[in-house]
Amino acid sequence: MLKGISPLISPELLATLARMGHGDEIILADAHFPGETFNNCVLRADGLKIADLLAAILPLFELDSYVPHPLVMMAAVEGDTLDPEVEKSYLQSIHKSNPDAAPIERVGRFEFYERTKNAFAVVMTGETAKYGNILLKKGVTPV
Repeated sequence: MLKGISPLISPELLATLARMGHGDEIILADAHFPGETFNNCVLRADGLKIADLLAAILPLFELDSYVPHPLVMMAAVEGDTLDPEVEKSYLQSIHKSNPDAAPIERVGRFEFYERTKNAFAVVMTGETAKYGNILLKKGVTPV
């Protein structure tokens, strides 16, 4: 165990975050997400909620300030509705370490899947909220 690093972050996740470079993307996926279908680098964080992982990761991880939306979630497909509490809980976690974070962008299901194919990694969580997936784009760590 390391000081200052949440015990929610596994050694594999910590190593993955450290290996990522500016512009790389990581998906925090809900339990329903087909992570292994779209990406070969899949980490397990079973039992953990995404809001808790966001609170653990973002003090260590600079969001990309060179893009308008370093945070991306999936939009609801036609006929479905989003639960606004999901995004609200994520933003509460995000704003703890990133109070000026850009708003979350919503993209269509298949666009999100395409981004997943090119992501550095996918973290499969225990999140059960529908449309609970979120993409984080890594930025440059300030000096």
